Amino acid sequence: MLSLNLRYQNKILMSTTADLIAALKKELKAAQMTYADLARQLNLAESSVKRMLARGDMPLSRIDAICRALRLDFAELARRVAEAQPLLKELTLEQEKAVVADEKLLLVSICVLSQWTLEQMTSAYRLTEAECVKCLAQLDRIGIIDLKPGNRYRLKLAKAFRWRPHGPVMNFFRDNVALDYYSGGFDGPAEGLLLVHGSVSRSLAPVFLERLQRVAQDFAQQHLADQKLPEAAREGYTLVLAMRRWEFDAFMRLRR
Repeated sequence: MLSLNLRYQNKILMSTTADLIAALKKELKAAQMTYADLARQLNLAESSVKRMLARGDMPLSRIDAICRALRLDFAELARRVAEAQPLLKELTLEQEKAVVADEKLLLVSICVLSQWTLEQMTSAYRLTEAECVKCLAQLDRIGIIDLKPGNRYRLKLAKAFRWRPHGPVMNFFRDNVALDYYSGGFDGPAEGLLLVHGSVSRSLAPVFLERLQRVAQDFAQQHLADQKLPEAAREGYTLVLAMRRWEFDAFMRLRR
């Protein structure tokens, strides 16, 4: 199991000093602690404290001292800074390359997107706990999750997150997954495949896309809500929604 202290040290190092100081200023305000109060706690002149905080740069040992004055754990401050970072709507090219470079890491990535627990991953797939923890630690380093004590995690992706349209992950799914998915008959219980072609107003096309996005969000929210049900009462489904300006190439060649 990963060392909690080591993990938080890494988070602290990844957080810029400016971010930590900005968070400290908020904590001082919330605690109603003035610069004069803090100066007395640190045995410094008030002017030194003001200058130090205004510069936005100080050693980690001084930040730790201010945390002690606020009775705030250094690791807790780092956690708050990490959680205040904006959620990702898209990964970088390098992040996606790292995800698809390892089949097990890609599997765990898909699992965390569905917010599975470690226990769910190891019970559903031939993955050991050590392998799962290793993958979770990699996803933490990549920036997809914030790994917490007890191998819990916080997803750092926005609700509007999507894989890069022509990035490594989508290319992997086109090359390895799409044919397998569409080879099914879509004739089982609660299965279906709809293909609808039509010409609609350019101004209304975005409205239909928004409706599809709402369906996807509803599906994702229902997945989370149903996690409280016993496994025997749930079934795994994959919902693929798509809309693009397109016509089959063979038909295009017959156009006037």
